[in-house]
Amino acid sequence: MTQPPQKSPMSRAMPALLIAGSLGGVGVVMVGLLSFIPPVDDGSGPAPVAQGEPTPVQFQKAGAFKLAPTVGPGGKNAPLTPARLDAPPPLAAVPAVAPIPPVKSKAARTKIKPTRIKIPKIKVNSKIKPLGLAKTGALATPPLTRPNITGWYNKSPLPGEVGPSILNGHVSTKKGAAVFKRLDELTKGDHIYLYRSDGKVARYTVSGVEQVSKKTFPTSRVYGNTNDSQLRLITCGGVFNRKEHSYTDNIVVYATLSKKKG
Repeated sequence: MTQPPQKSPMSRAMPALLIAGSLGGVGVVMVGLLSFIPPVDDGSGPAPVAQGEPTPVQFQKAGAFKLAPTVGPGGKNAPLTPARLDAPPPLAAVPAVAPIPPVKSKAARTKIKPTRIKIPKIKVNSKIKPLGLAKTGALATPPLTRPNITGWYNKSPLPGEVGPSILNGHVSTKKGAAVFKRLDELTKGDHIYLYRSDGKVARYTVSGVEQVSKKTFPTSRVYGNTNDSQLRLITCGGVFNRKEHSYTDNIVVYATLSKKKG
């Protein structure tokens, strides 16, 4: 019998995370146990459903056999669609490299933070702000007053370490475009660079991109444990409700560690 895969730091800290929510405007990302899935709450009430479009319930029933079996490669001129809820994360676009060894000292580990993210393809060069949970149990988002800041969930693995490191950012604010406005333009093979305060640099290569309804967020695919070092970038997409200042969907970028430095 083979041994089970080593759990990532996020898996040890929070055994079964559910994070599915909104990042545009006043959105938040909900956190909960997989065994108890709370309703998605982005602070603005339920997303509207236009006439003639399927309701969330209809969408869920249809998804099992009509959605794509795998996450697509993405791309500026390719429509983003969700994969089936039981689909695995996309395969690495290039050979993955071994994760950066975790910092053994707890005291030293608390001092190490990701400091900057660069995505040359879409001209992102953003500082990173570590984020925890709000009193409501939701994952905090970067301040709306600083639309060019990216957030890193401080209970997820450090960039480069084993497991999925989670970053989020606004697609827009009431004043205009934000840091992840062009996130949906990324495609398989694009590079993302994460810089850490200890001088280490993790280069990730995009393996897939999808646009998913907040009503059918693929929790296991996005936040499930992995044996290698992966990255998830999340922002909002879909239809924007000006009255509620909320989007109907999330854009999710999947990437795998392909190079490390330091």
